Parts: sequence; structure tokens; C-alpha cells
Amino acid sequence: MAKKPTKPTSSKSDSELNHSFLRSMLLQRRFEERSAEAYALGKIGGFCHLYIGQEAISTGALSVLRPDDYVVTAYRDHGLALARGMTSRSVMAELFGRRDGCAGGKGGSMHLFDAKLNFLGGHGIVGGHIPLATGVAFAIKYRGGDQVCLCFFGEAAVNIGAFHEALNMAALWKVPAVFIIENNRYGMGTAVARAMANEDVSARAAAYNIPGESVDGQDVFAVRDAVSRAVERARGEKTPTLLEMRTYRFMGHSMSDAVSGTYRTKAELEEEMRRDPIIVLHNRMTEAGEIDDAAYAKLDEEVKAEVQDAWDFADASPEPELEELYSNVLVG
Repeated sequence: MAKKPTKPTSSKSDSELNHSFLRSMLLQRRFEERSAEAYALGKIGGFCHLYIGQEAISTGALSVLRPDDYVVTAYRDHGLALARGMTSRSVMAELFGRRDGCAGGKGGSMHLFDAKLNFLGGHGIVGGHIPLATGVAFAIKYRGGDQVCLCFFGEAAVNIGAFHEALNMAALWKVPAVFIIENNRYGMGTAVARAMANEDVSARAAAYNIPGESVDGQDVFAVRDAVSRAVERARGEKTPTLLEMRTYRFMGHSMSDAVSGTYRTKAELEEEMRRDPIIVLHNRMTEAGEIDDAAYAKLDEEVKAEVQDAWDFADASPEPELEELYSNVLVG
């Protein structure tokens, strides 16, 4: 694990930053809890992969980006979309398959997209989006820009040929990309996940001749610190970085998977939940005198109200017209 980080500089005070992070993570958590409820009620169709337990990664990583930077991710994308600034309404409406969703109701859970925010998906094919992120980063360099592209994927994607090809090309071309493995330990293909849990990621990164490190993915500031350095390197030196965020999903792989599943014990899940990223930050803020029980409860109620509003908005949004089957117009 990386050592306890120093916090990157910010125009906000430490207390303001902590509060913004806590709100972001709470929003993602409450949104996902209601998404699970909506799925059980049949309001969300198809696949639905929840981000519960991994919120420190999305919050910490995206906090260092500029508005003109790019984000490409896999299908567990709700939390990242919200952290990037997509509205709860547009995301929930998309999950409901409604016209006011970020992709007009035609993308669904795995294909969230917002061109205005440079949030380029949401991709359902394991590892298939990693070459796309390398291409985005190459385009940035080709145009002479100083943006960066963050690419998120699960640990099982490192078993995909496209991962190796994309990192080789990123290193060869020296493109401004940061590749972030969200190692929640139980990706598709648990043998790969177990191998990743014991792997020295810096050694893997060295194989591509790029920097790399493992990070405590349950600590929002550890994430922010590591990604900040990687983004600075990408922006200034056009050097890609491979980061492994060691995290743990508290839900099943998808809504079709039991919470603890047949591959992990309830005791293991309960032990991992002791390092809930929201609790980790909340405890830090409590010790610093930055929040008390009343303030936390008030914040939580505000977040729940926002998510309820998103639900109501999505429920009232009309379904796409039949003719929309033949259109490919992006919304947003």
C-alpha cells in the first residue's frame, strides 16, 4: 500500500474539501441503494452493476481533473458519472430507459455518456474500452493539447489482450493517460482477481516501461494523491501511469448476483465493510471536529431528497418514441 498521502493543493480549505468529498460519496451510495430498489421493482431493465464500496475511487480520482479532461470507464459507471458532475436526474432517467436520460434512454446502466463533461462511457465489453482511452490520449497529444484521459476498469480486464496492447501502445506513443485498475477482488474470473490481489503492480507497470503503484482505494485522499501525481506526469511529460486501487465491492457483481455470493463468506464481507470509505472519511472529519451527528444526518437527508427527486423525475419522463430506434443523436 502507498504511504499515508499528503493532500494535493486545492482552492478549497481542508474542511470544505472533506465536506465536498463526503457529499459526493453519500450521493453515490444513496443513488445506488435506490437503484437496487428500482431494479427489484422492475423499473430498471437489463444489467445493473452497483458501485457501493468503491466511492472513494471515483471521488478522489475525478477531483483532480479539469473540465476539459476525459474519462472513460467500464460498465460499473453510475458512481463515476455522478462524481464527474452528471446530474442524478439524467442518470436515473437513463437507468429507467426514459427520454430525459443522458443517452436518451437507449444506453441504460452500462452506457452512461455525457459529451459536455467529456465523460465517454460506460462500456459493456470487459477491457474493450481500454484501447479507446489510449486513442483519446493519443488524440490529445496529436492536437497538442494538455488534457489527460483517465481510464477505469476492473482487475479482470488485465486478462484481456486489449489491455496489454493498449498499454504497450500508450507507453510507445507516450500519451497522457492514467490507467486505473479498480481491484475489488471479485471481478469476472476470480482466479485473475486473486492473482491481482497478490501482484506487485509496479512490476507489471515496469513491463510496459511506465510508472505504477498500488493505492488504498478506501481512502479518498490516498486516491486523490496518487491520481494527482499521475495526472501531473501525464499533463507535463505525456507519460502514462498504471494505478491499482485496492477496494472491495459490498454488493454482488451485478443485481443478478447474491450480495455475498457463493464465492465469499458473510464474515469476510462484514470485515471489509469496517473500512467503508464513507466511514473512513466520516471518522476523520469527526476527529477533526469538522462534522457532528446532526450535521451528518442533515447532509444525508439532503442527499436522499436529491435521489428521490431523481427517481420522481425519471418516473415521470416519457419513454423514447419508437422512431428513436433509428436515431443515434447524443443527448447532452
